[in-house]
Amino acid sequence: MSGTENEGTTAVRPGFGFDEARLAGWMEAHVEGFSGPLSVRQFRGGQSNPTYQLVTPGRRYVLRRKPPGQLLKGAHAVEREARVLSALSGSGLPVPRVFGLCTDESVLGTWFFIMEMVEGRIFWDATFPDVARASRPAYFAAMNGAIAALHKADYTALGLGDFGRTGNYFSRQIERWAGQYEADHEAGRDANMDRLISWLRAHIPADDTTSLVHGDFRCDNMIFHPTEPRVLAVLDWELSTLGHPLADFAYHAMMYRMPPHIVAGLKGADLAALNIPAEADYIAAYCANTGRASIPDYKFYAAFSFFRIAAIFHGVKGRVLRGTAASAQALERVQVLPELMALAGAQAA
Repeated sequence: MSGTENEGTTAVRPGFGFDEARLAGWMEAHVEGFSGPLSVRQFRGGQSNPTYQLVTPGRRYVLRRKPPGQLLKGAHAVEREARVLSALSGSGLPVPRVFGLCTDESVLGTWFFIMEMVEGRIFWDATFPDVARASRPAYFAAMNGAIAALHKADYTALGLGDFGRTGNYFSRQIERWAGQYEADHEAGRDANMDRLISWLRAHIPADDTTSLVHGDFRCDNMIFHPTEPRVLAVLDWELSTLGHPLADFAYHAMMYRMPPHIVAGLKGADLAALNIPAEADYIAAYCANTGRASIPDYKFYAAFSFFRIAAIFHGVKGRVLRGTAASAQALERVQVLPELMALAGAQAA
């Protein structure tokens, strides 16, 4: 999926508008320092939760809301996203500041929260084409360091001890995503996905470590410094929970096995020519950053990661069919779903 289609803002798309005067009134009452007038644009990206740029004479904000329409239970948890961002503020991990969460549906029709707009660069292409060849290793080191820092964070000290269940992470996650996949009758079933679910259930590793996990840690969910190889903000925490750090890391490192036309991926790229670390070196760097000697059962973690993203895309297909998909590019995700499910199944071969 190309970056230019996801970059920037557009007029609010049909079906995703709301009463902007009501929003301004809510912000006057709940957002410290807010002063109108307010104008609203919609970001082109934001596959799951519609995301808007709020512009005032003094500053710009970002609004994230649940999409309108019928929603699957537990999906689009903007309240969890707001909570984890607030908890991580001041922790040293790069996150935007949250200004307020609204769970009163009478304001906009769905729950939402407002956070600061962090200025910087988003790389939609995992080859980092706009970065000098000599600098690319530093950008990969920055991403690796950021996810390692997240997994080393003391989630109990951050007040997130109840942010998710501990233990049996993979069993619970497999059943959660398999359940959503199987329940979405409009989106249908796929033989590769059915086989992969069976394989995953039979190959769960014994390692049951728990950490805070992001759930969608990709280069295009980060804002980098305008000129330096530094991560200023990690975005899109909707899927964050207490979970297994190796599942989270393998999902991030999935970029090495992912074709770029599906999501930001490196499959088929000449890594040596680009001066991008090889997959094995990137895994070794994460191990060094987290004090691990190695990652046994990496095949399982990779297969599980592809299963999760395939289940997410399957959910997008269901929302397209029900008319609630938030992104103009949602249809593209539906079109690549058979290829993604085949690729997911191949991880377990």
